[in-house]
Amino acid sequence: MHAAHPTRTLFLSPRVTATGLALADAARRRGLGVRTYADRRTPAEWLGHPGGALYAGPLFADAVAKELGVGLLEAAPGWLADLPRELTRREVRLTSIAAARSLRRPAFMKPPNDKSFPARIYPDGSGLPGPDATDDDTPVLVSDIVTFDAEYRLFLLDGEVRTGSRYARRGQLDVAPLDTDELHDEVRDFARRLPSSTLPSAIVVDVGRLADDGGWAVVEANAAWASGHYACDADAALDVVLRAARPVDAVGHRDARFLR
Repeated sequence: MHAAHPTRTLFLSPRVTATGLALADAARRRGLGVRTYADRRTPAEWLGHPGGALYAGPLFADAVAKELGVGLLEAAPGWLADLPRELTRREVRLTSIAAARSLRRPAFMKPPNDKSFPARIYPDGSGLPGPDATDDDTPVLVSDIVTFDAEYRLFLLDGEVRTGSRYARRGQLDVAPLDTDELHDEVRDFARRLPSSTLPSAIVVDVGRLADDGGWAVVEANAAWASGHYACDADAALDVVLRAARPVDAVGHRDARFLR
């Protein structure tokens, strides 16, 4: 029998996803509690829950994490732009959406750490949300357009790949566990080149092989507590999520600068 308040409890948003269900099953297998929100109201008995963890989208996480006492880890907004060119294989810069609206060439543009507007290729900056929809100082990553032949999701813990999955080939969804993919050794070799000191101890990083020359590049970093797992091992992914969204008073000095 579990105690009324297990050592760890995984909280889930009302939005049912395959990853949320897989993480919940993994949590139950190891004796953790699982609680699913009915809406954005946090029940009184959950407030400041000891040992709480969270898996949810950014907007929902922002609404409830503080009430649960959960600290959310994520990469710095400019992490991708600050990487050396040999890891990005393209120009990436962090700017404001007001500045990006003046861009007069095609570029891939996305919010660094949320979904405040769609991440996609824009013919120019005029297609971005206007000031009536998005604050002018909203950060935006502006990237040169490249084509990836294959893309992979990696759940990293202390700089090590705990689990991974291919999720796309030639821009189309194509999911398979990393260990069954013919490029798994190349993926892991490239992951070892990532500067782990610039990332939180628990994070998701997407990487890909470029279509033009077969070189490797970082696609982006994502918060583990909001990332789909594709064909990743759910138990290993849960290890990363539990570190990435844990009680804020358990976040050590090394990770404190990565709190959302």
